[in-house]
Amino acid sequence: MSILNFLLLSILLTTTVSAILTVDYPFATRSGCGHFGYRDLLFCVNDVLMFHISSGSYRVLDIDYAFQTLTLSDPAMSTCNRILRDGKGNGFEVEPWRTPYLNPAPDNIFMLLGCHAQSPLFQGFPGKHLPCRNVSSMGCEACPAWTSSGSYKSERHTVYGLSPPDCCSVSFDSIRSINLTRLKCQGYSSAYSLAPIHVSSPNSWSYGIRVIYSVPGDFSFCRSCEATGGTCGYDADAVSDLCYCGGWNSTSNCDKGSNIISSVGGQLLPSLDSIFGGLWICCLLIWTSVWQISK
Repeated sequence: MSILNFLLLSILLTTTVSAILTVDYPFATRSGCGHFGYRDLLFCVNDVLMFHISSGSYRVLDIDYAFQTLTLSDPAMSTCNRILRDGKGNGFEVEPWRTPYLNPAPDNIFMLLGCHAQSPLFQGFPGKHLPCRNVSSMGCEACPAWTSSGSYKSERHTVYGLSPPDCCSVSFDSIRSINLTRLKCQGYSSAYSLAPIHVSSPNSWSYGIRVIYSVPGDFSFCRSCEATGGTCGYDADAVSDLCYCGGWNSTSNCDKGSNIISSVGGQLLPSLDSIFGGLWICCLLIWTSVWQISK
């Protein structure tokens, strides 16, 4: 890898999208960049940063690296002023291997609209009944439009009386997946709290999905890499951490000559100590041979 290519790669690893959002470690928009646990997650489409998981694609509104949060928007999500019940909302459901380090924040509330009486929300998840409840002082009753009569209002339910509520507010931790089809719901809304500020009016709520992320494994690898002038990435074939160091790549950092990986082909090369040691021995042998011939 030439110095010019390294500089270009460094620019690509820290990408500014639409001059507003900066994509930095552990995220990236290119294969081999960022942390391998967040591969194939962010994409730039027509200068718009998109977040893609198994439940669908979302527009990224903000990335807060200090508090390790992302704020997402789903165009098919309802607000108090705009009710969508066409069943097209994404909800939120991540791949099982991402769930340990990528989930909605505890202060994020999901309001599920027009759910069928036979929904798991009202039948109870295995071993427990799931009550609808407020989250961070936010709930369905704040918006009259969410509790208006719906398609399933006339069905009887043993827990909720004549019918289940037309809007059920839940936290993500209580059900671990917002899948409208599986939950038999017509639509949903999502809002999050910006503590310590509590806004009572749903017209002033912060709508969207606030996701907390963490760096899988040991974050010290990237700190060590960047401290020695490297750029953090990963080996797409080995799916392991990689430090880009100009003309060569390392599995540790740019100060250590061991574990050098060729920038072409990804093959492991000898350490710098071995290389210089071998050159010293070769020079000594040549000098000895010349000295003996000259005698």
